[in-house]
Amino acid sequence: MPDKAIITCALTGVLTNPDQHPVPVTPSQMATEAKAAYDAGASIMHVHYRQQDKGKGHLPTWDPVICQEINAAIRDACPHVIINMTTGVVGAEYDYVLDYLRACKPEMAACNAGTLNYLKTRRDGSWAWPPMVFDNPVEKVKTFLDVMKEENIIPEFECFDVGIVRSVGLYVENGMTDHADYNFVMGVASGMPADPDLLPLLVKYRNPECPWQATVIGRTEIWDVHARVAELGGNLRTGLEDSFYLPSGEKASSNGAMIAALAETARRAGRLVASPQEARQMMGIR
Repeated sequence: MPDKAIITCALTGVLTNPDQHPVPVTPSQMATEAKAAYDAGASIMHVHYRQQDKGKGHLPTWDPVICQEINAAIRDACPHVIINMTTGVVGAEYDYVLDYLRACKPEMAACNAGTLNYLKTRRDGSWAWPPMVFDNPVEKVKTFLDVMKEENIIPEFECFDVGIVRSVGLYVENGMTDHADYNFVMGVASGMPADPDLLPLLVKYRNPECPWQATVIGRTEIWDVHARVAELGGNLRTGLEDSFYLPSGEKASSNGAMIAALAETARRAGRLVASPQEARQMMGIR
């Protein structure tokens, strides 16, 4: 098992309303929250970007100018930090996401590795939102991988179910990529559950020796999964994109508190927390 765990902070997410939850939006807010997470042990910032006009902070933006301003603010606050940019969009039109990757050139970017029916029900059984397909066919995945290769961006494969985990191995066999950095996304109602007993199977079905982590979405149940990830040798991720709840059940007011709890989870499993410089060395990033 690796001695050191690389910790990622998922700072803000895609649609969480900043008027209702303590998620950062502006460059200064993003930098402040990133610094709190960085000081607590995060080496990687997984970043979603929001519109900056008043009243629109709950809406995403793909404007490279805004995204670069936010990335620069985070880097200024957090020396040697690794930026991991989101790419998840629905639909056949996604050239604007490719353009933003080319403009921003992050060290890492998410690569959603397969299609999922994205569903959730309310207590009465009605749909929480209209059923939607998070469409990531092979052609779309390959297009993203080609741009990431051109720009020397490490792809992080977002895997929402076991079949998608196995598909990543097929992408490697087919020559679509020579690198597989797995992210097991657990806790989406129509995807893999946030179940620590599932983790050993996911680790089994990934390409051997490839790095992996788990994104765990939910409330206090996420912490049992994080503990198992640490025990099994995975890297670790949390933040206000994934959950608002600390192990105590208390709601977190910042990403710093979430990352501090995750770093303590790593230490309890006998793991050390990698510094940003160590994370870069482990991942082969200059």
